[in-house]
Parts: sequence; structure tokens; C-alpha cells
Amino acid sequence: MDRIPEFTNQELKVARAVLAERYARPVEPDLAESELRLDRSALELVSCPTLYWNERGCHFVVFKTAPARYRCQFFYRIREVFGAGIEEYDELGDCILTLLRIQSDHERDRDREPMRP
Repeated sequence: MDRIPEFTNQELKVARAVLAERYARPVEPDLAESELRLDRSALELVSCPTLYWNERGCHFVVFKTAPARYRCQFFYRIREVFGAGIEEYDELGDCILTLLRIQSDHERDRDREPMRP
């Protein structure tokens, strides 16, 4: 498999715009690399360009899995990892926006849960 291209300047611009709209201030995602199994039946791990940011105690990652293909997750701790319910997106803005909405819903629902004794 050929190397997956890095995030383009246009993709970074889209990411920054969606994050600024969500948090009402500029948020600069970090560029990283992650190893993912792109095919569930394969053992091979593939290095994928990754966007990472941390807001309000939550960590977010968006993986670029191919040109114009993205996966995403958010997590609080290593055992609290959540996806957006869609395997891959072909639009980065949709990927990030859905991830932020699902995390916001999760946070709201978690805050509504009664405290356990």
C-alpha cells in the first residue's frame, strides 16, 4: 500500500473552522501519526496521519485512512473510547462535526446520570 498523504492545508483549514465554531475560539489540532488496521481481516498495521485535540477533559482523534477518507474517535480514558457510529467518512468536515455532536450528546447524557452510591 502506498503511503497515505498528509492532511492538506485545505483539510486543516476545514478542521480549524469546525473546531472554532464548536468552541467559539481558535483550536489548533496537533498533527500526529497512528497505526491502524484498515482492513479488519488483515494483521498489517498502516501508519495514518492523525489530527488530535483535547477539550474539556476529552481527547479527540481523526485518522486519515486514504485520500478523502477519515475515521474518528473520542475518549476520556483508555477504556472509555467511543466512535461516531460510522466506519469512514469521505468529507472531513462531516467527520469532525459528527464526532463533536456525538461527544456532546455523550457528555450531556453522562452529566444527567444520577450519582451511584
